[in-house]
Amino acid sequence: MNDEQLLRYSRHIFLDEIGIEGQQRLLKSHALIIGAGGLGSPAALYLASAGVGHITLVDDDEVDLTNLQRQIAHTMDRVGMPKVESAALSLAALNPEVRVSALRQRADAALLDRLVADADVVLDCCDNFATRQAVNRACVKHAKPLVAGAAIGFDGQISVYDSRQAGAPCYACVFPPDSQFEEARCATMGVFAPLVGVIGSMQAAESLKLLLAMPGSLAGRLQILDGRRMEWSEIVMQADPDCSICGCTKIGYTHETAS
Repeated sequence: MNDEQLLRYSRHIFLDEIGIEGQQRLLKSHALIIGAGGLGSPAALYLASAGVGHITLVDDDEVDLTNLQRQIAHTMDRVGMPKVESAALSLAALNPEVRVSALRQRADAALLDRLVADADVVLDCCDNFATRQAVNRACVKHAKPLVAGAAIGFDGQISVYDSRQAGAPCYACVFPPDSQFEEARCATMGVFAPLVGVIGSMQAAESLKLLLAMPGSLAGRLQILDGRRMEWSEIVMQADPDCSICGCTKIGYTHETAS
């Protein structure tokens, strides 16, 4: 690292758990973020500020006036701009050293197969169940850790799905692909603005811990936030040996989407 980097990242370097070696590891890391909205905004901003060297953003949507209530990577003068391009501008303003790949595409199976293979950690910040399943399938296939967050109304949830860990569930172990539920969206249900900031920031924190190979990730634990009472609860999860994706006891919990 050069002198400017040593100064920029000094508060990380002071931490025994990170130090110079850990910060150098972050500088060489690649994070893939699916979704540049409510969750993807704080997640991407914190990963960039922390010095993750390469961030790939995938989203096919444009910035809308209704997004600005919570999607903090975007600004009023960027309404109508592709979200990935808007977010890339914000990341560059925050930390110009970070390489940002902005892909205005829907995250389909073929794209995910290619992108996940090249990433060190994957963040699911999307807003629909089908994409979540596709992201999970690619992460299981390529043995990459997945940090999944969701938020709707005043309720949020976050977990890590890491198929590299024995006994750890994948997303499909907990939310089987054939689950029947009514998918809730922010456009019709609403979402408390700071809630996506809380969950998205936690996704960044869990991702940094994974990149640094720190112990104590949320793998096997689903944390649920009641934003009205500001209370956390936790469900301990196990891999499903009959899972159609990882083949590795299903937990029944209402799926919520993020935006």
